[in-house]
Amino acid sequence: MPNILIIEDEPKVAGFINKGLALNGYNSEIAYDGLAGSRSALNAEFDAIVLDINLPGINGFEVCQKIREADNSVPILMLSALGTTGNKLKGFDIGADDYLVKPFEFDELLARLKALIKRSTANNSVKVLKVLDLEMDLSAKSVRRGGKRIDLTIKEFNLLELLIRNKGSVLTRSDIAEKIWGITFDTGTNIIDLYIFYLRQKIDKKFDKKLIHTAFGLGYILKEDE
Repeated sequence: MPNILIIEDEPKVAGFINKGLALNGYNSEIAYDGLAGSRSALNAEFDAIVLDINLPGINGFEVCQKIREADNSVPILMLSALGTTGNKLKGFDIGADDYLVKPFEFDELLARLKALIKRSTANNSVKVLKVLDLEMDLSAKSVRRGGKRIDLTIKEFNLLELLIRNKGSVLTRSDIAEKIWGITFDTGTNIIDLYIFYLRQKIDKKFDKKLIHTAFGLGYILKEDE
C-alpha cells in the first residue's frame, strides 16, 4: 500500500487529497507547514510527496531543496496556484518530478502520483546505464562521460535517463512531456527543446562523438552513430 506525504497548509485541500487517497487504497500523512513537512520527509519512508509551494515556515521550493540535498530521491509532485513557466522551471530545477496547478481534479493528481511511483519503482531495478563512454549511476545520481563528471539538474538527469533507456528509438516531444513532466505537450512552449539544448551543452558539446540527435519533424533520439 503506497505511503504518501501531503505537505499542504490549507486544511480543506489537504483533507480533500487525504480522503481521495484513502478511498483509493493509499496511506497518507499530512504536514501543515514547511518545517514539519521537511522533518517528516527526511525522517520517514514515503512512496511520494505532494508538496504545496506557498507554505508557512519555509516554502515548498525550500522543502524540495532540503529533500534533494539529503540525497532523498522520493518522487515529489508540487502544487501551486502559480502556473507560470518560470515557477515550473524553478520547481523542476531544484528536484520536483511533476507540477500540478491549482485548482485541480483529484483523478489527475492520482494519475500523476501513480505514474511517479511506477517510474520510481522501475528505476530502482537498474543501477548503472551506459552508452559508449557515457555512464549514468542511478543510485549515486551521477553522470560521467570520458571519465569526467558532468553536473546535471534533476530534470536534466531524468531526461537523459529517458533518452538512454529508449536508445535508438525516437521520442516525440509529446512522449517527453508526458514521461518527464507528466503533462500534455503544449505546442506554444519550447521547454522540451530548451532542456535538450541544456543536455547537449553538457553531454555532447566537448566530445567528438555526439549522442543526442534531432529526428526532424518527429522529436529526439539518443544513438551511438550519426
